Amino acid sequence: MQAAEGKVLKYGDNVDTDVIIPARYLAIQDKEELASHAMEDIDPEFRSKLMAGDIVVGGKNFGCGSSREHAPQVLQTSGVGCVIAESFARIFYRNALNIGLPIVEAPDAAKEIKDGDRVKVDFDAGVITDETTGKTYEAAPFPPFLQKMIEVGGLVNYVNEKM
Repeated sequence: MQAAEGKVLKYGDNVDTDVIIPARYLAIQDKEELASHAMEDIDPEFRSKLMAGDIVVGGKNFGCGSSREHAPQVLQTSGVGCVIAESFARIFYRNALNIGLPIVEAPDAAKEIKDGDRVKVDFDAGVITDETTGKTYEAAPFPPFLQKMIEVGGLVNYVNEKM
C-alpha cells in the first residue's frame, strides 16, 4: 500500500460530523459541490488551503456526532490523503475505512504535529514522519485486508473484487 504525504491542517478535540459537513448542505447530491463546504464552519479557508494529499490532524474523538457517511466522504473528495487523530468516533472510523479514506490513530503524533508541518504516513510500516521536525511516531499498521480495501477505494470495491 502506498503512503500519504502532505501539509498538515490541524484541528482540536471533538471535531464532530456537523462541523466536517454542516447539515444544511446534506441535500446536495453532487459530491464535488458537497465537498466544497467541508469544514467551513470550523475553518472557512479549509478548501482554499487544502492541496491534494494533505493530511488532517485532529485531537480526541474526531468525527463524533451523528453517523453521517458524508463526513469522511467530503474529506476524501476534497483531496485529504489521510486523517491522523488521538482517537476517532467509532462510526466515523468505520465509515472512513468503508470508503477507503485512510485514518490513523496516533495520540503522540496528533498532539505534537503542528499545523503547516509536512508529514508522511507509511501505512505498511505504521510510521508517521514529521518531515518538518524530523520526528517519527509509531502507529499500528493496517492489516493486509484493510490495506487492500483502502487501496481499491473502500469496502464495496473490495467485495466486488473478491467476487
